[in-house]
Amino acid sequence: MLIKSVQDAMNGQIRNELYSAYQYLAMSAYCESANLPGFAHWMRMQSREELEHAMKFYDFVLDRGGKVSLQAIDRPSDEFSSPLDVFEQSLAQERRVTSQIHDLYALAQQEKDYASIPLLQWFVTEQIEEEKNAGQVVDTLKMIGDSRDALFLLDRELGQRQEEEGE
Repeated sequence: MLIKSVQDAMNGQIRNELYSAYQYLAMSAYCESANLPGFAHWMRMQSREELEHAMKFYDFVLDRGGKVSLQAIDRPSDEFSSPLDVFEQSLAQERRVTSQIHDLYALAQQEKDYASIPLLQWFVTEQIEEEKNAGQVVDTLKMIGDSRDALFLLDRELGQRQEEEGE
């Protein structure tokens, strides 16, 4: 049986992951409206990945005999000033999620909920990749500056993103 405090925290994390999916969808819409279909594709795929993350928690809570209690999701921001701003906000979002996952991991350890630790370890590792991916695009956008040609090429590259195995 899932410990109540861990169950409650995981329900909160389901909300956090769903919010991330919602935020990435808003980012995708901005990119579409800015005529950056590759950026939009990347963000839409990121949104799907966050939904999958929410479902990992959802299924885990149910598998452990817990109760899923869905919570209200805040409205995502839809104010972006540039592709760089979108990815800087994406990186900040991933850093918030990393902190949330670390807090959940610490709670599972404190509660001696050893069955939850492998799932949470997967998320700890996943967040390293999430921050790296968003950070690399931020760095690239800073490097290319105002070059429309480079932005075009980056848009094409981001549009090549494919779903990863095991997500």
